[in-house]
Amino acid sequence: MNTATQTIALVTGATRGIGLETVRQLAQAGVHTLLAGRKRDVAVAEALKLQAEGLPVEAIQLDVGDAASIAAAVQTVTERHGRLDILVNNAGILLDDPTLAPSAQTLDTWRTTFDTNVFAVIAVTQAFLPLINASPAGRIVNVSSILGSLTLHSQPGSPIYGFAVPAYNASKSAVNAWTVQLAYELRESTTKVNTVHPGYVKTDMNAGEGEIEISEGARSSVGMALIGADGPNGSFTYLGEVLPW
Repeated sequence: MNTATQTIALVTGATRGIGLETVRQLAQAGVHTLLAGRKRDVAVAEALKLQAEGLPVEAIQLDVGDAASIAAAVQTVTERHGRLDILVNNAGILLDDPTLAPSAQTLDTWRTTFDTNVFAVIAVTQAFLPLINASPAGRIVNVSSILGSLTLHSQPGSPIYGFAVPAYNASKSAVNAWTVQLAYELRESTTKVNTVHPGYVKTDMNAGEGEIEISEGARSSVGMALIGADGPNGSFTYLGEVLPW
């Protein structure tokens, strides 16, 4: 497989929803895109569908919560491509019971949410960072949410004021904080690290109760993945619009 002249991207949590659409749109832009999924057979099935459309998509097994799976994925990308130009940390979960007050959410909900939404993002990024640093223009996109905005949560009248899915909200605030820290670390390099809000998208996570379609929801990730050398670093945006922390 000769991809030496192509941009190489990897999208986590990519077998459905926003992740799958992000793969599609990156591939449509000419990016050789690795469709990463926890279950290899599902990732392969989705990749084959996109390949049938003539898109440069490759399946890869990656369970973001499993250190051995992450290491195996890094080895696979190293052997096949030798670098990674774009990493989209898309995988995430929402487990909060919206009928319960913040103080009533179980500790297990908090721990499981942070394991996937925060610690897995850090683990995957750390593991792939040497390959991203091997790129002449690395891009790391962390999929966050407007629900991670402390400013808007504390502002009466804002669209998310009082929106109580606290473990999810706090996990996305942590993702934003991680993004800022990593962006600062890499500020003198050619790698850029940003976080995006996809919008209130109709997905399985919210039982299809969103306001925009999945195709629209992937645009923020794709746009930030494809920024040029003059693009932002350490930002939090929605379709290019800066959001408050």
